[in-house]
Amino acid sequence: MTISELSPGPAAAAPWCADPYADAVRVGRGPLFLRRADGWLLPLDVERWCGHADRADRRVLDRCEGETVDLGCGPGRLVAALAARGRPALGVDVSPAAVARTRRTGGTALCRSVFSPLPGEGRWGTALLVDGNIGIGGDPRALLARAAAIVAPDGLLLVEAAPADVDERVHVRVDDGRGRVGTAFPWARVGTPALRRHAEAAGWRVTDRWEAEGREFMALRRRPRGDYEGSASRR
Repeated sequence: MTISELSPGPAAAAPWCADPYADAVRVGRGPLFLRRADGWLLPLDVERWCGHADRADRRVLDRCEGETVDLGCGPGRLVAALAARGRPALGVDVSPAAVARTRRTGGTALCRSVFSPLPGEGRWGTALLVDGNIGIGGDPRALLARAAAIVAPDGLLLVEAAPADVDERVHVRVDDGRGRVGTAFPWARVGTPALRRHAEAAGWRVTDRWEAEGREFMALRRRPRGDYEGSASRR
């Protein structure tokens, strides 16, 4: 599979075009939050996402093998950084504003859900789930299973975990802190212990774990199907 095989594919849903997230990505700054139904706010680091890859990011990128797909690429700093290294990479995001910014910064990106058909499924060398993107869809095990279908049998998945021992599934809205709130959608937050459990249940094995700049990461490899199915049946 090569990046030149990409086709436009199904577009993202229209509501994202008017979401506060889209406005923040266009200007490159917040404030921006995820708001739970109980009012709790999770700050989103828009400025970092819209900037250049930092030291923690570079440690992730140094581990990438072969062609890389960034699932939920956002403004595309990781895709752009890989492109600058001469490494083939594709960003996937449901936000048209995020995809447009990724392309402006030199990356290649498609506007679609990670659960929609993607080019080169089963052949990607590395998939990325960083910046909280293990939360996509609100079901970490389903997302990890989807990632297993995207990468090659010997492929690598690099995941960022929440910097806390948490395992929650909620509905959230993007909130700009000034009265504008987006449409509700399912999300999850997963710390390192929970990520390990979900990964093993979805057929992955942990091959590395590290911390950088206060952020927690894991490297995962696919396990033989009979191995994890047998383990699950014994639980």
